[in-house]
Amino acid sequence: MQPLLTPKQQALVDRAAKLADVFAERAAEHDRDNTFPHENYDDLREAGFLRLSVPEELGGFGAGLPEILPVLERLAMGDGATALAFTMHLSPLGQWASVWRRTKAPRLAELLRKAVDGELIWASITSETGLRNDMTDAKTRAVRVEGGFELTGRKSFATNSAVATHCSTTARYEDADGGPRLLLCQIALDQPGVTIHQTWNTMGMRGTQSNDVELDKVFVEDAAVVHSLPVKHLDSRVLETVWAWAMPAFSAVYTGIAAGALDWTVRTLVQRGKAEDPVLQDVIGECQILLESSRALIYRQADEVTSRRLFTGDIQDGVARSAIVKYTAANNAVQIMQRLVDALGGMSYTKALPFERMWRDVQASTFMPMGNLATRKLVGANVLGVRTLPEIGPDETGPDSRAKG
Repeated sequence: MQPLLTPKQQALVDRAAKLADVFAERAAEHDRDNTFPHENYDDLREAGFLRLSVPEELGGFGAGLPEILPVLERLAMGDGATALAFTMHLSPLGQWASVWRRTKAPRLAELLRKAVDGELIWASITSETGLRNDMTDAKTRAVRVEGGFELTGRKSFATNSAVATHCSTTARYEDADGGPRLLLCQIALDQPGVTIHQTWNTMGMRGTQSNDVELDKVFVEDAAVVHSLPVKHLDSRVLETVWAWAMPAFSAVYTGIAAGALDWTVRTLVQRGKAEDPVLQDVIGECQILLESSRALIYRQADEVTSRRLFTGDIQDGVARSAIVKYTAANNAVQIMQRLVDALGGMSYTKALPFERMWRDVQASTFMPMGNLATRKLVGANVLGVRTLPEIGPDETGPDSRAKG
């Protein structure tokens, strides 16, 4: 049972399906060898997918969130690691595109055109060991120097850093007027002071090569500090970009892995003549229902973002609604994989078959931001009317809020 898509969505998914089938053939090798699938990125580039979310006026495909999500799901059916790495490029470009459509900001247009020209592959590198990645603070330190800042710190889970040319990152500027601020910065990964450490050796999502990135007095010019906010605040611009887009994008990837595992299991059971088994029908039916439940929330989010209804209420409510989407999709994917183990038995346990890799990849879903515990606490507080953090609305940050020193 496949999602019911618009003609535009279906055309892009059909293109993604051809890539996904090729990626699936390579996935076991990269998982075994703990290597990044560079050849998959070459295929994505050749297919034009690296400019998928760039507006047509700037040379891209003009895909918005409703078109991006089914593409990510279909790619993840072939290889979840490639799809997740690709998300770290595709989602930020889509965020910029949505802002550019409203503001026509020249700097955003310049960045998007670089992606079209093949000069830019993005990564979002904000996670740090020992600090919840909720875009309200950072352990990386920013020091004011002439013309900008120097950033020093170490980032973890730097997905897509194996192929990215540039990234967005965060740092805490302690000496800002009015108190410490979180800086949202853009840097090139070949700048002096940037070192990628080969630390990635995990149970699943091995092909993402989400290694540590060390920043040692990395210079960021003032113009590359794209936004700042007081630490420990919920911010409207972060909601509109990061939370609104990343949560359904992550959700689509993990839903795609589970959908791929379900598809593989169904084909296997049919080939073994077990389609008439009522117990297996119950398992497969439950898994399909869980998939459709995830998709319903994912596409509700896409509609609320596209219509901008998500941004009409308070910021905490918007973040909570976004987090619910990812929470539901992640936990449904984990549950689907467990139920399919019941159907497959020992076949689910052998490395000679793709299922066990899919099972391992899905386990990363529940602790990726926003993780299970953080989501439940935020949603519970929101329902109970408890304000978890102060909020910064668009009128308070202004159109181009920067750190003052």
